[in-house]
Amino acid sequence: MDKATFIGFLLGITTVVGAIVLGGESAQFLYPPALLIVFGGTLAGTLIKFSLAQVGNSLKVAFMAFRLPAEHPRELIERSKEVATVARKNGLLALEDEEAPNDFYRKGLQMLVDGMDPETVQRALREELDHAWERHEIGQRVFRSIGEQAPAFGMIGTLVGLVQMLGNLENPEAVGPGMAVALLTTLYGAVFAQLVAIPIADNLEQRAETEYTNHSLIMEAIGLVQQGANTHLMDELLGAYLPGRERRKDDEAEGREGRP
Repeated sequence: MDKATFIGFLLGITTVVGAIVLGGESAQFLYPPALLIVFGGTLAGTLIKFSLAQVGNSLKVAFMAFRLPAEHPRELIERSKEVATVARKNGLLALEDEEAPNDFYRKGLQMLVDGMDPETVQRALREELDHAWERHEIGQRVFRSIGEQAPAFGMIGTLVGLVQMLGNLENPEAVGPGMAVALLTTLYGAVFAQLVAIPIADNLEQRAETEYTNHSLIMEAIGLVQQGANTHLMDELLGAYLPGRERRKDDEAEGREGRP
């Protein structure tokens, strides 16, 4: 589990709930009609925008936000060099027993073991990469849509509450509590959007970009292994996927090693 995501989510919930409890009369913050308008309305709007299958898949993709961070490119490069060494010494069939960092890498190795030609391998991996990106993109769109709709339905609930309150103006004592209840829907919508929906969408976007980069690295690494490339060449070509700071460090280290 990604500790940062879990801690952030837990801290946000604790902060909001703690503030409510410390303020006293926490029971007044629970209002079922407001919950119905915000969550029921948001779900309805989401289902109108997206298919049931897309919403269901997006919920599955959302669990990525709490998974461990993706492999670092340096780890993938070092593992690829090890795989390349095994392939050069013992042939591609020897890769059948090699451990893979993830399912995408395992699929690439299996295709090498099966003896597929380079063009077929790259095309199959590219299709897998594109499909994964599409799934993540839909997940982001669903949660961004939820983040937009929840506050809007919160305002709708507030307007409904105000209408009900104004219809009871003959009782001045009911105006204050009525206004508080009306504002609860706005609170529900804002908290759900800013603490759940939008952060998950941003998290998925960042993870999708990282996964796309890593899978692109893996595609190139699989191609190099199939070509019988040596570890030095793999360092040169795959080093482009490293963050800028790490690339600079590698270049400086190579420069020092090359000095007389």
